[in-house]
Amino acid sequence: MNRKKLVIGGKELSSRFFLGTGRYPNPYVQNEAIRVSETDVLTFAIRRANLESPGEDAILQHLDPHSSYTYLPNTSGAKTAEEAVRIARLARASGLSDWVKVEISANEKTLLPDPIETLKATEILAAEGFTVLPYTSDDPILCKRLEQAGAAAVMPGGSPIGTGLGILNPYNLSLIIEEAEVPIIVDAGLGSTMDVTQAMELGADGVLMNTPVAKAKDPVKMALAMKLAIEAGRLSYEAGRIPKKRYATASSGLPSSLSY
Repeated sequence: MNRKKLVIGGKELSSRFFLGTGRYPNPYVQNEAIRVSETDVLTFAIRRANLESPGEDAILQHLDPHSSYTYLPNTSGAKTAEEAVRIARLARASGLSDWVKVEISANEKTLLPDPIETLKATEILAAEGFTVLPYTSDDPILCKRLEQAGAAAVMPGGSPIGTGLGILNPYNLSLIIEEAEVPIIVDAGLGSTMDVTQAMELGADGVLMNTPVAKAKDPVKMALAMKLAIEAGRLSYEAGRIPKKRYATASSGLPSSLSY
């Protein structure tokens, strides 16, 4: 089959699964989950990384040294655009990555992204040549503004981060996807393969998750399940589902007249 590849910031990715590296029970389980997920992109909080010696960092040292992962460090913990920009600059200066997930939250209870500060940080970092993937709420207008500010991809949440509530507003998400001219990666709030498949069938270009895999009873099995759900959902989207109708339609038509 002729499958369209996902391209972000000029980089072609073979997987539409973006995976986080936190909260796993141990490094072995983390690496096995990463392996079966077949992800190209790994994300982690910059504040948890040792920027002075990234090669010796506890987060990164357990990964396969011969791998070619794209690192997507995030600015989790930042409460303002100024903080997020400073964190991103430090990460790039350390040689870690010029990709950055802008994540700015001013409310510790909901961890919902701050729209104004996120937009400010995206504008600044995109102008400085970063490949910026901002994490944002499912507001279609805001997502478009982030795209116009230079985001290489936009990452709306399905619901608050870590809740596992799934996609609370599929209508908004479908509008975001319909209007977007950059990839849309659904990030936050997903909990099951049902949520993932729904996101992909709505037309999302990919999914980012950490908690649903890392905190599952069997993270490795869950990573595999999520990978397959992403692939199935994408195939379903590309195939085109039948329209919903109010009344039944026979799967095999009856002849107009019957002879006995």
